[in-house]
Amino acid sequence: MNDSFRDLTAGMLLLASPDLLDPNFVDTVVLLLDVNDEGALGVVLNRPSALPVSEVLGAWGDVVEEPEVLFQGGPVSTDGALAVALASPGGEDALGFRAVADRLGLLDLDTPAELVAGTVERLRIFAGYAGWGAGQLEGEIDEGSWYVVPGRPDDVFRLDTRELWREVMRRQPGDLALHATRPADPELN
Repeated sequence: MNDSFRDLTAGMLLLASPDLLDPNFVDTVVLLLDVNDEGALGVVLNRPSALPVSEVLGAWGDVVEEPEVLFQGGPVSTDGALAVALASPGGEDALGFRAVADRLGLLDLDTPAELVAGTVERLRIFAGYAGWGAGQLEGEIDEGSWYVVPGRPDDVFRLDTRELWREVMRRQPGDLALHATRPADPELN
């Protein structure tokens, strides 16, 4: 078993490698939200849309982190929304919150927004998600499509996500950090 599989847990990040050519995931950073024997689920962190949250989810537009737009979480169930939140200290047991990794978790959007006030420090909403069946993600990692690295809450809530892939890669130990300097198209180098 590849060493990276031991770290395949909720809260980890998947960074698309240059070998990953699926247009849904080129240059993406995916936050894993759930990993079990049946598969894995995550959201793409660096694909903001132009659609304001307030136009689709009303009051949640006042609660989300800037930019106050929906993010394209992935190609599955794009008509649904997942809310990733950072609970306030002590807010991990708040109504509608399910912890994923430490204070980072999922917030049920059916919870009235006014009941969330004070329990959540940061919130971002994703349309759709990325999903893998049993063994599928492990296979993609094994073939070199993804780098598996530790995530930080700040990765989820960045104002500008354009350089997220490179910045996460830069902080990795050893040879992995060298990938941060690769040109977008090596043929042009």
